[in-house]
Amino acid sequence: MSEPVNRRTARRRAVPSSPSAELTTALEAIGAGAYVVDDEGCIIAANVLAERMLALPAEDLVGHDAHELLHRGPQGQILPRTQCRMRQAFHDRRPAQADIDWFARGDGTLLPISWLITPYDLAGEAGRTLIVFHAAEDPLETVAQPEPAAAPMQELERLALLAETTARLTSTLDTEETLRRLVELVVPRLADWAVVDLISERDEVWRTVVVHVEGDGTLVHREDLQGPMPPVPRESAMPLSRALRGVASTLADQQTYRQPPDAGIAVEQRHLFDATGMHSAAIAPIRSTRDVLGALTLGRSENPVAFTSAELPLIEDIARRAGLALDNARLFQRQRKVAETMQNHLLPQMPGVPDLQMTVRYLPAPHASQVGGDWYDAFRLSDGSTALAIGDVVGHDLEAAAGMAQVRNMLRAYAWSQQEPPSRIVERLDEAIQHITDVSMATVIFGRIEAAENGHWRLSWTNAGHPPPLLISRDGLTRYLTEGHGLLLGTGARTRRPDAEVSLPPGSTLVLYTDGLVEARGHTLDVGLDRLRRNAAALAHRPLGSFTDQLLRRVRPDENDDDVALLALRTPGHAMDWAASGRGR
Repeated sequence: MSEPVNRRTARRRAVPSSPSAELTTALEAIGAGAYVVDDEGCIIAANVLAERMLALPAEDLVGHDAHELLHRGPQGQILPRTQCRMRQAFHDRRPAQADIDWFARGDGTLLPISWLITPYDLAGEAGRTLIVFHAAEDPLETVAQPEPAAAPMQELERLALLAETTARLTSTLDTEETLRRLVELVVPRLADWAVVDLISERDEVWRTVVVHVEGDGTLVHREDLQGPMPPVPRESAMPLSRALRGVASTLADQQTYRQPPDAGIAVEQRHLFDATGMHSAAIAPIRSTRDVLGALTLGRSENPVAFTSAELPLIEDIARRAGLALDNARLFQRQRKVAETMQNHLLPQMPGVPDLQMTVRYLPAPHASQVGGDWYDAFRLSDGSTALAIGDVVGHDLEAAAGMAQVRNMLRAYAWSQQEPPSRIVERLDEAIQHITDVSMATVIFGRIEAAENGHWRLSWTNAGHPPPLLISRDGLTRYLTEGHGLLLGTGARTRRPDAEVSLPPGSTLVLYTDGLVEARGHTLDVGLDRLRRNAAALAHRPLGSFTDQLLRRVRPDENDDDVALLALRTPGHAMDWAASGRGR
């Protein structure tokens, strides 16, 4: 005896509260159990005889996926979709019949049945399917022989492919990488061609991927077949249009698109079949949990075997997993863009300081990490000096970016209002962030720079756990300013912070940076600091803008997964800057 049907866990979707009178009359006129399913396989109506035979009232039938609710094996086991003859006929949209199968009844028993299935259009509503069934007289004599030994291996291969699909597609949050992995999973294992049509957030369809496998196994991207697509018609019964509406998976061949096109997208599909030579295709919706994201088309041209409906459930499962991965990638990119935009708007413009050159750069994390809390700042103080700051709020998310704005604004307020050494300003900042912000920890360098005698400039600063500034002379001599170093912000320790002071000679360059410039997985910090020092010395003769760009390009690690903020300034007297300005002629 099978388990009683669990209607709570069976998939259910919204359907009209009651079938039309015309449909009800037609079903009751049938002298056997009968029900009608929609184009997704969900029951929309059943006659009284079907309710009686299945021991299920209409409210427990309507809205449920017929396969999940009813179809069983001879021992009452759940029947895989790939082994269900009725499901295959439903996907093919063709009439079919069988002498023996089994339905689960509401009381937990099995009902041996004979059935007939046929497409059923009613009152202009296409895509319906009628199933008629009656009790089989002697099921034991007609039980099919066990599947050949190869079938379990095929099922294992299918499960292995789905496991690989899940593992590979869920391990990236990059849309392009997700599509690349998807193509590699299905071509040439399942098809000679893979085509992905994606729906944008503005409901525009874009043919994003058209890939073909050559005889030597090389994947070739046919960019000439990619690009924008016409809109999806609401009522079209053509396979791609149905898939892009999320209706159902469908098989297609060259004749499918030979009929007069019902919309521009059908014309594009005909062109695709002609250009690729595909003789058979399987087209499945790419869905997320919230919406339809596109469609996956797998085509065969060199492989002479046409797709069958038995392969559709596997392709549906792959497309479903691709949909979840693409949706996660889109959500990630959307959040990352918001954080990146927020951070760029929060980072300030540099003030104009007579004779002092200043430039800044901010680079977001290039790969998996989200935008973080790296920041820089420079502003004039009431005493005529210029404040410099660079820092990093711990974290890689919107909270870190928001925390960065809080820390920067409080530092500005304290620096402007309090005529105190940098160490005392940072002590006030440290105490404040622990009480009036959500920032847990942060690093910062805060300093003042002002003109001194004999063409020199004087820098005073304090360092709260940040990588040390780098000073480069115009002759290429380098020195890390390791003085003035104290604890990072947020530790709760109440210690006096040190101040430091240095004279900047004419033509010297000062570089403030965040740790993303010098830290890399698998390498010590000393390696990154040495790389920065050597390249800064080699670039010391460059104009400041070129110096900064080249320094970032050469020093930032390729495997870096962090943001980088950089502030560089140069004191007057640099030979290249004098020549570049035209004043050295």
